[in-house]
Amino acid sequence: MPYPHPWSRLTVPVAALLLGTLLAAPARADDTAPAAEPAEYSLTVHPDRTGPAIDDSMYGVFYEDINHAADGGLYAELVQNRSFEYDRADNAAYSAMTAWSPTAVSGGTGQARTLDDDERLGERNRRYLRLDLDGGAGGRAGFGVTNSGYNEGLRIREGARYDFSVWARTDRAEGTALTVGATAADGTTLTAPLRITVRGDRWAKYTGTLTARTAAADGRLAVTAGGSGTVRLDMISLFPRDTYKGRANGLRKDLAEKTAALEPGFLRFPGGCLVNTGSHEAYEAPGWERKRSYQWKDTIGPVEQRPVNANFWGYNQTYGLGYYEYFQFAEDIGAMALPVVPALVTGCGQNKATDDPELLERHIQDTLDLIEFANGPAGSTWGAKRAAMGHRAPFGLTHLEVGNEENLPDEFFTRFTRFREAIEARYPDITVVSNSGPDDSGTTFDRAWQLNRDADVAMVDEHYYNSPQWFLENNARYDTYDRNGPEVFLGEYASLDNRFSNALAEAAFMTGLERNADVVKLASYAPLLADTNDAQWRPDMIWFDNEKSWGSANYEVQKLFMNNVGDRVVPSAASTTPAVSAPITGAVGLSTWATSAAYDDVEVTGEDGTRLLSDDFSTGDTQWTKAAGRGAWAVQDGAYVQSDESAEDTLVTAGDPGWQNYDLRVRATKKAGKEGFLVAFGVKDTGNKYWWNLGGWGNTRSAVEKTVDGANRTMTEDSTTIETGRAYDLRIQVRDRQVTLFLDGKQWGTFTDDKPAEPFRQVVTRDDATGELVVKVVNAQASDARTRIDLGAKPASRTARLTVLRAAPDAVNTADDRQVAPRKSTLRVDGRVLTHTFPAHSVTFLRIKE
Repeated sequence: MPYPHPWSRLTVPVAALLLGTLLAAPARADDTAPAAEPAEYSLTVHPDRTGPAIDDSMYGVFYEDINHAADGGLYAELVQNRSFEYDRADNAAYSAMTAWSPTAVSGGTGQARTLDDDERLGERNRRYLRLDLDGGAGGRAGFGVTNSGYNEGLRIREGARYDFSVWARTDRAEGTALTVGATAADGTTLTAPLRITVRGDRWAKYTGTLTARTAAADGRLAVTAGGSGTVRLDMISLFPRDTYKGRANGLRKDLAEKTAALEPGFLRFPGGCLVNTGSHEAYEAPGWERKRSYQWKDTIGPVEQRPVNANFWGYNQTYGLGYYEYFQFAEDIGAMALPVVPALVTGCGQNKATDDPELLERHIQDTLDLIEFANGPAGSTWGAKRAAMGHRAPFGLTHLEVGNEENLPDEFFTRFTRFREAIEARYPDITVVSNSGPDDSGTTFDRAWQLNRDADVAMVDEHYYNSPQWFLENNARYDTYDRNGPEVFLGEYASLDNRFSNALAEAAFMTGLERNADVVKLASYAPLLADTNDAQWRPDMIWFDNEKSWGSANYEVQKLFMNNVGDRVVPSAASTTPAVSAPITGAVGLSTWATSAAYDDVEVTGEDGTRLLSDDFSTGDTQWTKAAGRGAWAVQDGAYVQSDESAEDTLVTAGDPGWQNYDLRVRATKKAGKEGFLVAFGVKDTGNKYWWNLGGWGNTRSAVEKTVDGANRTMTEDSTTIETGRAYDLRIQVRDRQVTLFLDGKQWGTFTDDKPAEPFRQVVTRDDATGELVVKVVNAQASDARTRIDLGAKPASRTARLTVLRAAPDAVNTADDRQVAPRKSTLRVDGRVLTHTFPAHSVTFLRIKE
């Protein structure tokens, strides 16, 4: 998962991601808006030709604990901070008592405090709650704590059963009585009380069941102790009995079921950025490192013995959902498990290589042990641990990924090679997956791919998050990949919002993935889950709150493709949409990123020499608009200076959005800070522009980036860096769709931005089990597409099955409004040739008996 960091230039827009005329929407999604004139297309299928086979694992899911996807999400535990391990290392707002509050009953008094001392439950479970009880008047007096759960509270369902457990000990010889129950936030009783007597001053586990008398969305769990003396509590837990597949320590049923309904071919876990960020040290004395990379051995065995970690995304991670549970979940949903282990090179903005040979050897051995845990016989060292957890048979691991989005390709590949050699020496049947960094192109991507090709790596993981336009433009991305080189695992991709326009663009791209199924072997949209109350990333496939869950528009597209993959591509061809290519048009701009810079002598001239703008700032900055509203811009010593070294993306603009075919000249001087200059052209607004990023990414390289609806992509780049205090002369020449850039009078680079964003895409596959052709057509434009379809042979049945996703481009799915949903019907097919109109803004799957 790329980290939204200034070095990555990745933004995560919440606003609409629309594509101008390609994805222009009718006013309504109810089919009553006037439609554009239908376009004429043709589609020819060649059933007598053989295309590439499609593996059963083609499409899968990527799960990372981001957006509170584990604790409070897929992991069904209802108690937040059940082990009192929350810490400021996780989040500055946290304490050991986060989500807990002391509670007195019927006049009872006492003191509640968390301790980290030799009385703890275990070395890796370091804090516990101590209740010092003062007794009180009457036998009903008590003192204890109440847990508020996640978000608004515990979701309690009428008639449902909930399994309670706690580890406890007491210094009171006759024992200490605990009363456990659930209430609503206003105090309304939700369950009958559960009574437990704690006996002895050694830790023991106590269990019981609560049955809900009534429902509530804001439930609280109260644990009250009676009498006097001291009682110690830890691992206070409440699980719904009705978990996915009824498993103890299990998964939230609706989220697991929605994932299973995708019929994913694989499950990639546990990340993502949390795999390869932070320290690679163990959780042990003397440091007890909280900010660690995800290390699988921390996450197995009894849950009370699993340590916690500071989640990379800014919260606490309990590891109650660990490697055993991931393997079990993959098996339950029929998916191939694909774990990711750290390579000792951090990514996601950290970009540091750990140089510690002993630590590297330990992680390599841990990875070998992981394979034994997954595949070893029950009598092996780590296979026995798996068997002890309840799964005697091996899980059958076949693929394992080392590393995630490392931005230091040479350092990464040196370490990856050590992992690969060790794995292949002992487990030659395991496919060891490498990666190509965090972007779809650029110097890191190119270098990583070169290293992977030269070493004959089996599979390379690519990640990218781009605009819908990029996905429409890049359907043919894999057409030219080397058929004898490494296979591709597209481990993370998305078009940066959850509107139907985004899902349409992704669907169009997926037809290209299937067409290239001989190269692209695995693909997963990312990420999978997001808590709508607390999300660090958008978009996401499945959204949830405490009560409900719902699939996004993107989920509906992914589900349609996953449920209708087919076994082999059937070659086909379709006509294209006539290209309309207008010149690059827009105003100009200046910006900075974590840098103070001075700009002077700005001049814009037309192709014929006409002066459009000239500003030496001798009369102030009246020609400029502070478009981004950030930074400290002021005229100083005859130049336009942005002086705030901490401000990012400080864009100011000037000129006419209708300008085209012009030259922009500017003199720029870096005064201080981390980076260099950002000179913009073709500016429509802050989210739609080009800019020349000189000295970007911490002043390590330079590039021209195109931004469409807030999503960036690189057009050209090199290794230019910027010196502080030196004046540079910059010139940008825009001609039609070609751009040429000059630095101090010498040509720096050039590119032509003329790739068509084709809105009409298709692929055809064959389903061996049903004997059907599956014709998949995406029409991502405002016009219906009237299409002549030549099936290449007369079908066996006159009735075809039709599934259509159709909605307005702006449509989104919410908890209570499913605007994007499939509609199923039948279609009469009288012969080899038929004419069908694919609606505007639609994805259509047509199943025809051969």
